[in-house]
Amino acid sequence: MISDTHGYMDNVILKYAKNADLVIHAGDVGDIDVVDKLSKVSNLKAVFGNIDNAEIRSCINENELINIEGFKILITHIAGKQPNYNNRLRKIINNESPDILIYGHSHILKVENDKKNDIICINPGAAGKHGFHKKRTMIRFNLNEKKIEKMEIIELGNRSSLS
Repeated sequence: MISDTHGYMDNVILKYAKNADLVIHAGDVGDIDVVDKLSKVSNLKAVFGNIDNAEIRSCINENELINIEGFKILITHIAGKQPNYNNRLRKIINNESPDILIYGHSHILKVENDKKNDIICINPGAAGKHGFHKKRTMIRFNLNEKKIEKMEIIELGNRSSLS
C-alpha cells in the first residue's frame, strides 16, 4: 500500500506492486500516469486526495470500501486524528464499522490501534518526492482468514535533499 506519490513513480515502487495481489493507493496520486502504471502491473484500489485534479477524480473515488479475507477495509485520503476523525469519515465509520482504515495525507508512516472504534489504522507514509518526509515509504502485509500477517515497512529511498 502506498500514498502521496504526488505524480512520482519509479521502478522500485513498480517492483513491489508487481508482486502484490492488490495495490492500495491512499490518495494524492498527482498524475493519471501513476494510476495507469500501477493498474498495468497489479490490481489497484485507489482514492483521490486533496491535490488530485478533475481527471484523476473522474476515474477514482474519494473513499473505497472493500472486503478481503474477512476484513472490511475503508480507504480514504484525509482521516483526521484517531479516534475522533473528521466529520465525513466519522459518518462512514459509524455506518460501515470497518476493521481497517487505510489513509494518507500526513506523509507520516503510522500503524495504530483505535480501541474506541475497534479499527486498525494504517498510513503508509509518502512514496513520492514532494513533502517534508525524509524517507519514501510503503507498507505491505498479508491478509489471511481474518489475520494480518507479515506486515513490513518498505523504505523506497530518500525523498531528496532537504533545504
